[in-house]
Amino acid sequence: MSHAAMITSVEDWLTDQALGSPSIATMYREVCVRLSVIGIPIARSMITWPILHPLIKIETALWRRDQNVVLEQYPHREKESEEWQRSPLKHLLDAGQVLMRRRLSGPEALIDFPLLADLAEQGYTDYLAMVTEFTVPRMGKDQHETGILISWASDRPSGFSDEDIIALRRIQRGFAVACRTVIQARIANNITETYLGRHAAEQVLAGNIRRGDGITTKAVILYSDLRDSTKLAETLDHDDYLALLNDYYECSASAAIDAGGEVLAFIGDAVLSVFALSETMVYEDAIRAASLSVQDAIARGDAVNRTRRETGLAPFRFGVSASVGEVMLGNIGVPTRLTFSVIGPAVNAAARIEKLTKTVGAQALATAAIAAVFPDCWQSIGPHRLDGMATPVELYRLREDMSYQAAVA
Repeated sequence: MSHAAMITSVEDWLTDQALGSPSIATMYREVCVRLSVIGIPIARSMITWPILHPLIKIETALWRRDQNVVLEQYPHREKESEEWQRSPLKHLLDAGQVLMRRRLSGPEALIDFPLLADLAEQGYTDYLAMVTEFTVPRMGKDQHETGILISWASDRPSGFSDEDIIALRRIQRGFAVACRTVIQARIANNITETYLGRHAAEQVLAGNIRRGDGITTKAVILYSDLRDSTKLAETLDHDDYLALLNDYYECSASAAIDAGGEVLAFIGDAVLSVFALSETMVYEDAIRAASLSVQDAIARGDAVNRTRRETGLAPFRFGVSASVGEVMLGNIGVPTRLTFSVIGPAVNAAARIEKLTKTVGAQALATAAIAAVFPDCWQSIGPHRLDGMATPVELYRLREDMSYQAAVA
């Protein structure tokens, strides 16, 4: 098989990958191995691609001959790192170029970046960096420019030949097509999971997008609400109030998520979370996980408020309630504007019980069904009447001598 035919075979393989759901890192490793097999003298390569995610801005994969691919993720930052500012890839982008080549040995050597000096010391002789741009459709605009950056390094004494560079440009173009498919799928998954939650995102992406699509199941409902929110909103400036809200959400919502629950809605300054029964979460486990998440939320709140007081910021208070019952998890709304939510008597009860936390002076309250499964965590305060319910409901508060650390021990 000729060299051109071997390059074509790699391109054909990349086309097949673009029609599937490959991992970029796995696919990248295979590309590097295949290129090495057909005689392209690459000894090191790194790919960089952007990803739309609330925490992560950039992902990279580093391949070295005879080693596993190293995948790294870089968070959003207000300022670019010094390493990136001194990178040949940044220079390539800033210059609006698509290719950079640097000889790292011999009379034509040009080592004008710290990374290139490191590569030269490690025995690499030639360095290529290439940009392949593509567009990703988005709402409100025709397209969004993005793409992949790949650097290729050789340790062959003569470096890359002209034929090698032509082949790498061809392969990188085909690889970009496959990456575009993966990046679009990742963006869709990240957006739906960020705004809907993991379970809701899975349901939507699985095709359950019509009004009424959903399931009926037993679930533990947690309802948390920030106290004195109107006063706080009126007395704090916009940025300080937003920071306080996010601190509160980090306590209430993150505790539920970390315990295995799912936040279905932020209702103003209230948080609605659910621990739905499933194959991996039975009734008792759901109640225990929810109870411990309540403990954790309160513990986090105490810790955050200590820090806020020490820095001169206003503390916050919140109440939490827990109830359990049969609910409907699914799509509600109008056909052209749906939300994935939870409805049922247990949800209504949780919202009404939370209001009573202020009246009875308890930060957290739960129903008898919750306390029966995890009695070490809850103690009765007797029956109380809920708004809209004729029969009083026995409620339970957290045991005052029950710390979160003791509960999880």
